[in-house]
Amino acid sequence: MTPVEMGRTMTANASQPEAAPVGRSTEGLAALEQAARAAAGRGIPPVERWNPAFCGDLDIRIAADGTWYYLGSPIGRKPLVRLFSTVLRKDADGRTYLVTPVEKIGIRVDDAPFVAVEMAVGRAGDEQVIGFRTNVDDYVEVDANHPLRFEREPSSGGLKPYVLVRGRLEALVTRAVFYDLVELGEEREVGGARMFGVRSHGTFFPMASAESLEGLR
Repeated sequence: MTPVEMGRTMTANASQPEAAPVGRSTEGLAALEQAARAAAGRGIPPVERWNPAFCGDLDIRIAADGTWYYLGSPIGRKPLVRLFSTVLRKDADGRTYLVTPVEKIGIRVDDAPFVAVEMAVGRAGDEQVIGFRTNVDDYVEVDANHPLRFEREPSSGGLKPYVLVRGRLEALVTRAVFYDLVELGEEREVGGARMFGVRSHGTFFPMASAESLEGLR
């Protein structure tokens, strides 16, 4: 398997537990939109510091390609999706919620809540910086606090790359962007083993052992 081929099987797995029965669907999006606007203000609100009561689940699903659905239909208003994305929080229970100071609403996420759709590379050598833009226009630079991780696809052995955006919320790197990321790869020794990976902000993020790639590149 070549480094590029490692990304060819980035198909979506449902890693999120199924939500409980919907409890607020009759209210629609209007009330939630109003609450989110009040909570968001400017920028990303401090959802990690809020501890509201759980108010049940709403039939909102984020598909593996980043599309948001409400009652089975895509939410076509990008500004609304962006607004809701600012009040997302993934808790230690593995579930993802929309959180305001007064309520916490469960939603479903098929894979990651965000998708990294563009990559930017700055500087050179050991000072290289890798940044990603997500489908909801967040921008994150890869570093020790926003690491890359690579999950093995059990069915094929390919890799799925994720970057931590904030809190426990990750973005799945699209296949096309992953190809570009692989082109930046290099080999380094990590813990006595040669690893293939990429570096950003002085931190090396291993993808796979270099030995596993011998004769396949």
